[in-house]
Amino acid sequence: MKLAFLGTPAPAVPSLRALLDAGHDVRLVVTQPDRAVGRSGTLRPPAVKQAALAAGLEVAQPRKVRGPKFHERLRALDLDLLVVVAYGRILPRSLLDLTPGGALNVHFSLLPRYRGAAPVQWALARGEAVTGVTTMQINEQLDEGDVLLRRETPIEVDEHAPALSRRLSDMGAELIVETLAALGENAVTPEPQDHTLATFAPVLSPADGVWSPDWSAGDIEGRIRGFDPWPGVWARRKRKRLRLIDGAALSGETSTEPAGTVLGLEEDGLRVACAEGTVLSLRQVQPDGRRAQSARDAVNGRQLTPGDVLEPA
Repeated sequence: MKLAFLGTPAPAVPSLRALLDAGHDVRLVVTQPDRAVGRSGTLRPPAVKQAALAAGLEVAQPRKVRGPKFHERLRALDLDLLVVVAYGRILPRSLLDLTPGGALNVHFSLLPRYRGAAPVQWALARGEAVTGVTTMQINEQLDEGDVLLRRETPIEVDEHAPALSRRLSDMGAELIVETLAALGENAVTPEPQDHTLATFAPVLSPADGVWSPDWSAGDIEGRIRGFDPWPGVWARRKRKRLRLIDGAALSGETSTEPAGTVLGLEEDGLRVACAEGTVLSLRQVQPDGRRAQSARDAVNGRQLTPGDVLEPA
């Protein structure tokens, strides 16, 4: 098929490569503008741009996708459809109508669950045991288009967002190729989503990672895994910020101490009382401005000691 591919970050790259390997004619790659990074403000190209240029593809980086010049450029390519993977912008109806096949999206959740910008992160943060990828037809609403194909996978024990994102990216790459093949053979029927089952995965903010005494041990474990590497989960101990790097809820163990109380060191984890009487085994921490360290090293270095009480950062 004759395609334009719209995507920006690294998780979109496997889908672009898979489409090329499957023999599709990717006539244009559309990605967001280069972004300034670091104190120097050096411009860094998106991962999709780097992959596209390495493959010898033409790249466009429009600041707006509603402009007539951009629409005319796409129309002149005589495309069959658009493929969108983590592009980062909602497409207007005028753009969706430019091609006979409209626009297809690879979304990293089992829609209608976890619509939005951060489905991988929120699935982990909310303790899901299963997730997956979905291909769908794009409409003007946020992730509400008809579903084409789904593929699910269990979330592995101790799996953090970067690892899960890589797995789902590879699954999505396989699924978009399978979806286009099925569409070419009229072997797939679009399925409307049940909007009553929808859940949402909004853009992350630093506030999402501020430790709360209302969080159970399971809540904290999920956020540690889901908010890696950003925004992280942060608490405060004696006016100093501390990032919680690795931890797990202890099944069957309870505490009557106030939430945030450091109970003691057992094996490789610091036991911390949490909401609802639950207990977290905190295995790794990072004092603000310092390197990550094991719980045992944190105790030896007096970064955390039994009897301390963690507070919101």
